[in-house]
Amino acid sequence: MNPVSPVSSPARSEGEGVVKADMVRWLERAVIGLNLCPFAKGVNAKGQIHYVVSTAADVAALEQDLRRELTALAAVPADERDTTLLMAPYCLIDFLEFNDFLDVAESTLEDLGLDGTLQIASFHPQFQFAGTDEGDVTNCTNRAPYPTLHLLREDSIDRAVQAYPQTEAIYERNMEVLEQLGAAGWQALDVGAGCAVRSESAQLNAPKGAA
Repeated sequence: MNPVSPVSSPARSEGEGVVKADMVRWLERAVIGLNLCPFAKGVNAKGQIHYVVSTAADVAALEQDLRRELTALAAVPADERDTTLLMAPYCLIDFLEFNDFLDVAESTLEDLGLDGTLQIASFHPQFQFAGTDEGDVTNCTNRAPYPTLHLLREDSIDRAVQAYPQTEAIYERNMEVLEQLGAAGWQALDVGAGCAVRSESAQLNAPKGAA
């Protein structure tokens, strides 16, 4: 079974709710459920993750959305908003194009004078580490339902590192977790685009008394 996540965009009329639901499902089931990021559980429990769905259809529009969200995150207290997930379901569907955009993202960060204050991490449905096959399950550590820019505070990262000093071991542990899980196990998590809506529909349509 190939663990590559299909890339699909929701209809714009229902997009924001669908995208957010999918991302929350992915975060809770994969990132937190598999403990891929030891720091995610705390900020999620405190409601400090800000979800933003970009309607951008091109790089220029997405860069403007990124600029706005970087500025907003820097202006808001950390205890109110610690981190932002900026999802782009309508552009950069191709992973290589998304990867190229990361240079634009870093330039935007520097242009705003926020380099050293904020960082940008990234996730993509087709993420692929250099030197791996497309179907290698370890790529799933960086796969999300939609192209996503994760905006983080440097101060929060520093505090997390102090609380979890062996951060360099996280990457290796995640590789081991995904290898043990296997492609079938990743698919069973059901955390791709549209999975939250399909799951809710299945529950609503399930026979009464069904588990």
